[in-house]
Amino acid sequence: MKSIFKIVLTSALIFLVALQANAQSSKYKCMLQMTNYMGEGAYIVVSLINPTGGYEKTLYVMGDDKKWYKSLKEWNKFHAQKGEDISAKTGASVTGGDRSVTTIEIEDSKINKGYKLRFETAVEDQKYYVSDLEIPLSTEGLADKTDGKGYIKYVLLNKI
Repeated sequence: MKSIFKIVLTSALIFLVALQANAQSSKYKCMLQMTNYMGEGAYIVVSLINPTGGYEKTLYVMGDDKKWYKSLKEWNKFHAQKGEDISAKTGASVTGGDRSVTTIEIEDSKINKGYKLRFETAVEDQKYYVSDLEIPLSTEGLADKTDGKGYIKYVLLNKI
């Protein structure tokens, strides 16, 4: 009886350690600098993109008025289909020339596995950028400053 108990207890302990290792994540301070564009505040979505190029998870949304989410066309398709609750992941939109500092959480198991962070941007009555900026989730990608192609000038991530 004692040996069965030891086996079950050992198996449970191994399972819990393995589960914890798979679920670990790290927090990153995300500093985003906008270009000096003219116009309304930009709505920006930071998404985790899987190795096949599909949306996997919303990490942060800059802009909290839901009526404008449809302007982020590709992300909105994913968001509407998945129906994820993003209320804890939202903040203010960011205007031209401004800087935003937020914290995002990334699962450690996604690093160096072909995933990337996509910054999608939209500004009222202006051009929409599906991929204003993409950062490879690699050791090197997370350490480098990444330049944007549209409203975002650059993004810098620092592990905290």
